[in-house]
Amino acid sequence: MPLFYAIQSITGARPYQGKIGAQDPEFVDMAYRVVADYVRTLSFAIADGAVPSNDGRGYVLRRVLHRAVWYGRQNLGAELGFFAKLVRTLVELMGDTFPELREREEYLTGIIREEEESFSRTVDKGIVQFKKLCDALPAGEKKFSGKDAHFLYTSMGFPADLTELMAEERGLVFDWDGFNAAMAEEKRLSDEAEERRKKKMMGSNKDMTLVAEQTSHLVNKGVDATDDSPKYAWDEDLSGCIVKALFIGRGETADGIGFVDTISGESGAVGIVLDKTNFYGESGGQIFDIGSIKTSSGATVDITNVQIYGSFALHVGEVTSGTLNVGDTATCRVDYVRRAPIAANHTMTHVLNFVLKDVLITQSSSDQHGATVDQKGSLVDEQKLRFDFSWNGPLTPDQLASVERMCVDRIEAAIPVDNYVAPLGDAQKISSLRAVFGEVYPDPVRVVAVSPSPIADMLGNPQDAQWNDFSVEFCGGTHLKNTSEAKGFVLLSEEGIAKGVRRITAVTMDDATAANATASEVEAKVTKAGELEGLELEAQVKLLTVELEGLSISAAKKIALRETLGAYGKRVVAWKKKHAAEQTARVCALVVEEASKTEGNKVVVRCDFGVDGKVSKAVTGAYGKKVKDKALLMVSADEATDRFMVVAFAPKGMKDVDCKAWVAAATEGTGGKGGGKKDSAQFTVPGVAKIDGVLEKARTI
Repeated sequence: MPLFYAIQSITGARPYQGKIGAQDPEFVDMAYRVVADYVRTLSFAIADGAVPSNDGRGYVLRRVLHRAVWYGRQNLGAELGFFAKLVRTLVELMGDTFPELREREEYLTGIIREEEESFSRTVDKGIVQFKKLCDALPAGEKKFSGKDAHFLYTSMGFPADLTELMAEERGLVFDWDGFNAAMAEEKRLSDEAEERRKKKMMGSNKDMTLVAEQTSHLVNKGVDATDDSPKYAWDEDLSGCIVKALFIGRGETADGIGFVDTISGESGAVGIVLDKTNFYGESGGQIFDIGSIKTSSGATVDITNVQIYGSFALHVGEVTSGTLNVGDTATCRVDYVRRAPIAANHTMTHVLNFVLKDVLITQSSSDQHGATVDQKGSLVDEQKLRFDFSWNGPLTPDQLASVERMCVDRIEAAIPVDNYVAPLGDAQKISSLRAVFGEVYPDPVRVVAVSPSPIADMLGNPQDAQWNDFSVEFCGGTHLKNTSEAKGFVLLSEEGIAKGVRRITAVTMDDATAANATASEVEAKVTKAGELEGLELEAQVKLLTVELEGLSISAAKKIALRETLGAYGKRVVAWKKKHAAEQTARVCALVVEEASKTEGNKVVVRCDFGVDGKVSKAVTGAYGKKVKDKALLMVSADEATDRFMVVAFAPKGMKDVDCKAWVAAATEGTGGKGGGKKDSAQFTVPGVAKIDGVLEKARTI
């Protein structure tokens, strides 16, 4: 019962009475049971390494949390944040038996709090929209439209099962058929968009994808699986390849399957299946190779894409010369210049994966017991590497700098990169192995290690602690032979892409060199700007701030430069305050002196300080304290913008001067604009050449 007592204390609901079914018409006791059960479920699952997300077990956890928060808020009257507060009670109740709860209490609370807050915002918006939709229903309508539920789900993220609960509370039947039909239509539109994307990716308006119909056709024709083991070779062509099938696109032949015996330049986009290949087909987050295929008869095909369908590698491109036939012998020529940065990005993705865990957990000064840094996805191409990983919050500037520095250190250390195909069970015993959760690996499996020790040694003594200092992963991608070949590493950005999931984008090789050169250039500019003062410094800060945000440079360096520019900005503010005070004092002295020399009840003076309203207000305020019997009209020019300001002020007690009328008359016909009252007025006039005329009018009025 401790959880029930905590729920009552936090929500203010009536005590739990153990009612069920019809005895609990307001579902209060059901809400108690749901909230208590679900806080246990979520806490244990998150402590075990899961996090709420949009797929797999994470999606189940997200729905569980949503249901708990919903029952708490709707049936117990709970306020935002109630659910996360229950973790403390659960830990006190079960922490001794399950110490991982106590060890990860702060982490559990943070994840649940963040998810609860996010969902609560969704609920608040969804409830408002749901009520509007219900109010718009015709009298006597007993069904809540599936189309409306689909709108709530797709536009506001409001879960359909919660919409059903709300509908039932209003005596409405949820239209699941309509909802599922709307979801199916959305999927159809999404699939069509994906087909268009694939066609664009293949560089053709034809559908060049192989689905079950095409792969089964190849199997029935006796075409063996493509042997792509030569893809790990470097800087050599692969000769003796046999053309096993030629493809011109789904729906492009009479039978609709798309295979032909001959292709030429007139065929447009074509696909070639060979018995063996050294091209890397896109998979495992690594982009495909490009290059060319040339037959013994002289025909040439430029290959622009390679995709894996089942056990077949499809080389997509266009025939640039000659004619190809099934059965021809060909030579594969991979563009290894393009592959080099891809391999560098892939190898450094492995290094990054290792370093992140080292920086965020192993070397962390705070208690990270039980925290994990797990790979959630990756993409490597010739331009960048992108790595998604589990972590609950952005990295600090120091952490970003440490991650980047350690990756560079691994490059400078010139560490060998080894690969070895081993029995899955043996490879899984290596102590430092990092594998993707939920991924199904082949047996045997290819192991890639960034380590001075060969993988064979690791397999001989898999639990040796020395392996913990190096990256070991299962991987089927192409890699460098040594980290030194990566030349450099620059971490460009780090951002959140989902609850508990962060994304790092980085570059290597020539792109890293270019990023570092750009950083050095802008650092020099920022340092040079620091020698300036006042308005010149302000102008440079504005220019450099805009320039900095558009640069692809180290994220850590960009943060440091932003801080430096921010410090410059504070210097500018301080200078402006000092300058304004000095300027105000100077102008004040001038107008007071002019007043002492002027007869009558009006003082007209020109004293240029730009068109700064703060200065004019300070001057008139000071003037009013020293001069009690004379109204003041000041004219101040701003040569840079070719305009001037006209300000009039009457000290307290002067009833015979109308400042607004005075300024309006003095600036009549100049195109000036402004306003004010009888005791003060201000106009701005374009064209400093008009100043003398305004001054003359002001003196004669």
